[in-house]
Amino acid sequence: MIQFNKSYFWEQQLENIKEAVDNNKVSGDGSFTKACNAWIEENTGTQKALLTTSCSTALEMAALLLDIKPGDEVIMPSYTFVSTANAFVMRGAEIVFVDIRPDTQNIDEKLIEDAITDKTKAIAPVHYAGVGCEMDTIMEIARAHGLKVVEDAAQGVMSSYKGRALGSIGDFGCFSFHETKNYSMGEGGAVLVNDPEYVELAEIVREKGTDRSRFLRGQVDKYSWVEKGSSYLPSEMNAAFLLPQLEIAEEINNNRLASWNRYYEGLKPLMDKGRLELPYIPEECSHNAHMFYLKVKDITERTALIKHLREDDIIAVFHYVPLHSATAGKKYGRFHGEDKYTTKESERLVRLPMYYGLAETDVEKVVDSIYSFFK
Repeated sequence: MIQFNKSYFWEQQLENIKEAVDNNKVSGDGSFTKACNAWIEENTGTQKALLTTSCSTALEMAALLLDIKPGDEVIMPSYTFVSTANAFVMRGAEIVFVDIRPDTQNIDEKLIEDAITDKTKAIAPVHYAGVGCEMDTIMEIARAHGLKVVEDAAQGVMSSYKGRALGSIGDFGCFSFHETKNYSMGEGGAVLVNDPEYVELAEIVREKGTDRSRFLRGQVDKYSWVEKGSSYLPSEMNAAFLLPQLEIAEEINNNRLASWNRYYEGLKPLMDKGRLELPYIPEECSHNAHMFYLKVKDITERTALIKHLREDDIIAVFHYVPLHSATAGKKYGRFHGEDKYTTKESERLVRLPMYYGLAETDVEKVVDSIYSFFK
């Protein structure tokens, strides 16, 4: 059976966890957490990186830092995971969904400005499959209208746009280190604070609204409750599990890219014949092979292909059901403009097995199975 995703494990991860236990430091913000934060800062150029319990809570922190209130509006694509919307809905905002580009599955930057009202507070672009949105245009629009930008870069660790790391371009960026991501701590994430004005407040919000971080640095003689916040710190054992992966991030990235390229080259003849579509990577983007997807004719053909692959012991899956069509999406948001591509493209997309260490022979088996389906 070729699994859709596999976790990987090294002895160093177990040794790190044991070290955390031996040091009697398994709660948050120990040496492993700090090392992970430092790695993110060094490799993205962000002002401040803070590990969180998930990308969901990283997004929630960003919404809290921006003081999102009832009546505010936040613009984002409908083709995303529920966490992108939930973070702002929990603060009382209304979500304004706009259509995606059919080439990258990312938000269509040309449709954002028309969706802005006097209630708009922020834009939340989502870098689908680790391929960057058109961030220059998005940032220009945001600055022209006095809006903040929260990058949902859950899938974007090690990806870049015009040489800048995804997550480091907007006011805030949010990473995921979930089990299904390129680098994993089981459940986890990080918030990237790119505006120096928010660095100290971000530490406070993450530490339950206290100035404990300043106390630990010796800047105050005691700490107390100073702002709104919650407990967003992951366990030190999660960070101990993550760190060895970050230390060989380039190796993992290159391994995944090799598998991605094998898929692309193997399936390109089918694309050339018009039987399917393959991912498009804009020239200004460097991606991280977070996923390999293809798009077929319609939902009927997709269902048949997934069934065919499963009969060949290959697990392939579809992805998001557009949020604006969900019960909560209708309750807490609205779709601005025409849904020209969001639903149609979502119903055509199939994700193939992709993980670090995916065997070349397994890629070949998947490709062969797809050819047999189209024959």
